[in-house]
Amino acid sequence: MDLSAVSPALYSLLGAVFNLSHPGHFIHWHWINLSVANVIVIGLMIVTFIAAILIPFPKHKTEQGEAHD
Repeated sequence: MDLSAVSPALYSLLGAVFNLSHPGHFIHWHWINLSVANVIVIGLMIVTFIAAILIPFPKHKTEQGEAHD
């Protein structure tokens, strides 16, 4: 399958679903200027990082049924 033919069709479909003809929304904080979309992505990355630290890994069981370190 030729991907060059799929990409324009996919872009047309997404362009029809989302209105991309308006100016973006930005958050201004002192000298930092971020788009709202980037703030959402950064927030989700921080939540994922914290979850990866706090959620414990599953422990393997030994033959006696005790957890192995």
